[in-house]
Amino acid sequence: LAMASHTVVTVQPQFSAVQQRGEWQTGLMDCCSDCGVCLCGTFCLLCLSCQVAGDMDECFLCGTSVAMRTLYRTRYNIQGSILGDFCSLWWCGPCALCQLKRDINRRKEMGTF
Repeated sequence: LAMASHTVVTVQPQFSAVQQRGEWQTGLMDCCSDCGVCLCGTFCLLCLSCQVAGDMDECFLCGTSVAMRTLYRTRYNIQGSILGDFCSLWWCGPCALCQLKRDINRRKEMGTF
């Protein structure tokens, strides 16, 4: 009988994924970069909120929440804070929601959503 040669693994392969810092695809006030989203945010904020929540597989009531914006920012490693998310939604709620929807649309186009 011939002995089969066996390879002995002494070190496990290592995998390290360093996530790069992300950025918003558009600015908070870049309304003209997608007029359809801007018009929806201006005249039917509830509809836009439902679209964002649906895109993120969340409850339709969550689209305008600080948690939703923070979740999205964390998912794409976008720099910021919960306080910044709160302030964006408190003082510029429609603009913040439009920014989130524009970002989702752009990431879908790029195939990274």
